[in-house]
Amino acid sequence: MKTRDDIRNIAIIAHVDHGKTTLVNELLKQSDTLDGHEQIQDRAMDTNPIERERGITILSKNTAVKYDGKQINILDTPGHADFGGEVERIMRMVDGVLLVVDAAEGTMPQTRFVLKKALDQHLTPIVVINKVDKPGARPEEVVDEVLDLFIELGADESQLDFPVVYASAMNGTSSLDPDLDSQEHTMKPIFDTILDNIPAPIDNSEDPLQFQVAMLDYDDFVGRIGIGRVFRGKIKVGDNVVVIKLDGSQQKFRVTKIMGFVGLNKVDITEAKAGDLIAVSGMEDINVGETVVAPDALEPLPILRIDEPTMQMTFGTNTSPFVGKDGKFVTARQLIDRLERELHTDVSLRVEDTDDPGAWLVSGRGELHLSILIETLRREGFELQVSRPEVIYKEIDGVKCEPYESVQIDTPEEYSGSIIDTLSQRKGEMQNMESVGNGQTRLSFLVPSRGLIGYSTQFLSLTHGYGIMNHSFEKYAPVVKNWDPGRRNGTLVSINTGKVTTYAIMAVQDRGKIFTDPGTEVYEGMIVGENSRDNDISVNITRGRNQTNVRAAGSEDIAKVKAPVHLTLEESLEFLNSDELCEVTPDHVRLRKRILNTNEREKAAKKQKHNR
Repeated sequence: MKTRDDIRNIAIIAHVDHGKTTLVNELLKQSDTLDGHEQIQDRAMDTNPIERERGITILSKNTAVKYDGKQINILDTPGHADFGGEVERIMRMVDGVLLVVDAAEGTMPQTRFVLKKALDQHLTPIVVINKVDKPGARPEEVVDEVLDLFIELGADESQLDFPVVYASAMNGTSSLDPDLDSQEHTMKPIFDTILDNIPAPIDNSEDPLQFQVAMLDYDDFVGRIGIGRVFRGKIKVGDNVVVIKLDGSQQKFRVTKIMGFVGLNKVDITEAKAGDLIAVSGMEDINVGETVVAPDALEPLPILRIDEPTMQMTFGTNTSPFVGKDGKFVTARQLIDRLERELHTDVSLRVEDTDDPGAWLVSGRGELHLSILIETLRREGFELQVSRPEVIYKEIDGVKCEPYESVQIDTPEEYSGSIIDTLSQRKGEMQNMESVGNGQTRLSFLVPSRGLIGYSTQFLSLTHGYGIMNHSFEKYAPVVKNWDPGRRNGTLVSINTGKVTTYAIMAVQDRGKIFTDPGTEVYEGMIVGENSRDNDISVNITRGRNQTNVRAAGSEDIAKVKAPVHLTLEESLEFLNSDELCEVTPDHVRLRKRILNTNEREKAAKKQKHNR
């Protein structure tokens, strides 16, 4: 069968923070792609501001490098399971994968997740053991772990015979030998391994066109851009083609622009053929998974299969007394339009109507997936309020089931008892416990997803910040009955609107943790702290000291106020109970009760208690 030996298409996959994006940087630097004067910044593929701030990859992105007269198209993918849709959507675009594994940490939950997706597509793997210069590196043991993982996931014989390259992407070195002394400042072993092992694309460019969109981009001048792979035939600027939509309908359009990828840039080209990864414009209404075909050969490719969401939240318009103070976009129409635009690019997201015309049920792959969407909206100027994250239940063979997650924890051994105890309370089942040296213990659990909601903050406290927790979706299993993992503590709720005073904080701070600084504006029904007991308390957090012209002995005591706890967006979402909402604006993240009026809220609470 004829192939195109001039190109290779690969994806780089790995667990979070195992060095994918840093490796792509080095491949770009040490290839024949960049001009001598061209410089690139660290983690150049992480172009999204949130990606750069958090140090994680959120969106799949593609680049291309030139080496030895050939072009290697590279797709950088997220390592976090919450963004698994970004991995699943691009697997069909490539012929092989570079699996990057940390030489000290070894295989992790997300390593299993991304590798399974690659093996399901029967892609050719290359294993890169990265960070071989790291203290505690054990490259040969990690290769054995990777082989065990391949076998466990049902890899075929050809996939089990994977080549291994040892590297330190941070230092720009690599070799084919695990010995650290053999490392040289070159990426040549990786480039040569790719060219020797990754299959060249089939060259069926004389057949009718088939081009499938896997990613979307947008340009103010040309509109929506579909990025994908030409699976068959050729496509030229000016061609009249047909888009076969996800629902089977057809739509004609004319190709106005085709772009290829070189380094970090798109370059205009006039033609592309089978095997090329390209960007095409001219289609105003195209979506991920749709196929572009020749008018005389209407044969769509199979629709991309994406795993279903496991968690959902209600997104609604902001109804607090402070609505409109910060944001530009506050109406229901603006919010739903933006959510519908997000559906075009995020294949893992689902948006459904609710009984409330100003609220929608938004489903995603996890807390992080949804919190990144909320953070994106607030940065764009939106105001909204969101509910507590909840898992999505399924009925399987007549049995109500809930999602379970595989959890792996690395912690100093003195904290392992507390972790085992707290996860057991959250219905976690310990699968394995082993010492990994240096006083560290690795714990593996199977935990209901709802048991992990709100656990990260508790976990950091238990391990004093020294623990590392990773988790990914494992399976659906029967629901744990008669168990509610919600927050045990009550809240301190403001009874009026105004500015927080130091005097008022001094009067209530002994009741629990305070979330607001003096001078902060609050409103009735806003949560201003966490009660140390399990009930809610309505407090006057804006009360000022009575002013008189008489001084009494000891009346000028120095104000002693504990430092307030400032919750991040993720911590705020984890804190919520079912009767509470999180108000998110460009400048503020506030916690509030669903019913703001104190009297009405207390009546509703009594009624609910009576009905029990």
